[in-house]
Amino acid sequence: MTAATAPEEREASDQITGFGTKRYRTYVLSALTLIYIMNFVDRGLLAVVGPDLVPELGISDTQFGLLTGFGFALLYTIVGIPLARYADAAHRVWIMTVCVALWSLMTVLCGLASEITIGSITIGAFWVLLMCRVGVGIGEAGCTPPANSLIADYYAPRDRSQALGVYAMGVTLGTMFANLIGGWVTDVFDWRTAFFVVGLPGLLIAVVFKFTVKEPPRGFTDPKATQSKEPVTLREAIRELTTKPAFWLMTGGATVAAFCGYGISSFQSIFLVRTHEITTGEAAIWINAPVSLSSAIGTFATGWLATKLYKKHPGAIAWVPALGLALSIPFYVFAFTTQNLLFAAIGLIIGGFVKYGYIAAQYTIGQGVVSMRVRAMATAVLLFIANLIGYGCGPLFIGFTSDIFFASGVAELGVAAEELTRNQCHPRSIGELNENLQNVCGVVYAQSLQSAMVIMAILYAASSLFFLLTWRRLDKDMVDRN
Repeated sequence: MTAATAPEEREASDQITGFGTKRYRTYVLSALTLIYIMNFVDRGLLAVVGPDLVPELGISDTQFGLLTGFGFALLYTIVGIPLARYADAAHRVWIMTVCVALWSLMTVLCGLASEITIGSITIGAFWVLLMCRVGVGIGEAGCTPPANSLIADYYAPRDRSQALGVYAMGVTLGTMFANLIGGWVTDVFDWRTAFFVVGLPGLLIAVVFKFTVKEPPRGFTDPKATQSKEPVTLREAIRELTTKPAFWLMTGGATVAAFCGYGISSFQSIFLVRTHEITTGEAAIWINAPVSLSSAIGTFATGWLATKLYKKHPGAIAWVPALGLALSIPFYVFAFTTQNLLFAAIGLIIGGFVKYGYIAAQYTIGQGVVSMRVRAMATAVLLFIANLIGYGCGPLFIGFTSDIFFASGVAELGVAAEELTRNQCHPRSIGELNENLQNVCGVVYAQSLQSAMVIMAILYAASSLFFLLTWRRLDKDMVDRN
């Protein structure tokens, strides 16, 4: 019996190393990470140029939160499920190629957003920009589910967490490059040009990706006994997920972390400009870019740490991010309350470094608790919830809370709401106000957003708790430990 099974054991051992050569796997992972970086450059650029865009278009913080959050996330999440379902059976490289080209084109169109008139109907620039953001969201929905599925076939389970950690760096690196490129271009030219500069290269990259990345056999790194050529139905996928409490607890933690993280990152540039009176480019290049770099290093470091600890302590994939999320809270609160710009930058840098371990963890746990056939679907369900609630509502929550604090602060100082809007307090417009209204602006203009940011930072505690609860369930729910 031993002799009969030896060839099968050798075949499984060879197969578990991953698809292709080590060098080619590295190239594919680099290509997927580059695309993921572009994903976050394009989606994050709006937050970078916000300090200039908001007063020019005359929109409120709530409207800006809608543009950066829910306007993008709604179609992003709704389209993500059918695309992931399609990715479980169709050509994943083709799916990503088309989607990269689509979101790049829509990013370019964001730079053309302005008021348009069709017959007797006038559509404001806000609504035009919102429609473009919806288009970006539809395109970007086809990135992560097929990319995660490709990584699962290119990398064996024992190497997958670290590979996913590299891929997850796209979140923070993308944010960093959005700030470096978008901030500089906005200061030198304008915010519209920034959209052209970051959007156009994506069309070329989509073509290169299609002709250089191979579609691997589905389930290549899984033991033969676990493979099935029959596509899983949506009902089967949901049924399997309902038996995994660890998946839902992790999803809860990832959702709250996304709620806080996307909210803070969407308004960070505006916060820095209002509170510390610096330019959009200065906020992006000197503060946001170092914060993003620190966050990228932290994402990789915590993913690497969790991978090393995983062999002896499988629960590390959950408690490492839980610890990081909890540690970030005091640093963020300090950053949002200090009046010293350098101290604020240090707080943001440290907070970003320690908190992002949850990104690699969410993908590792999400794929590790389910069978091969539903990996892309599990990722899509995770992203559907995390993005719809987290990405969709986080920026909107901060914007709405900021507007509430602004309105109440203005009222407390004896000024009627119709007498003063936030955009009138912008340095470009404040000179047109009388002395009393200028004094009111000095009190509430920056403080209202500051209060909203502090509240959001404290909510990271709930995310940490969810990951601690996930840790308690991993021994029972994890099926992928090779």
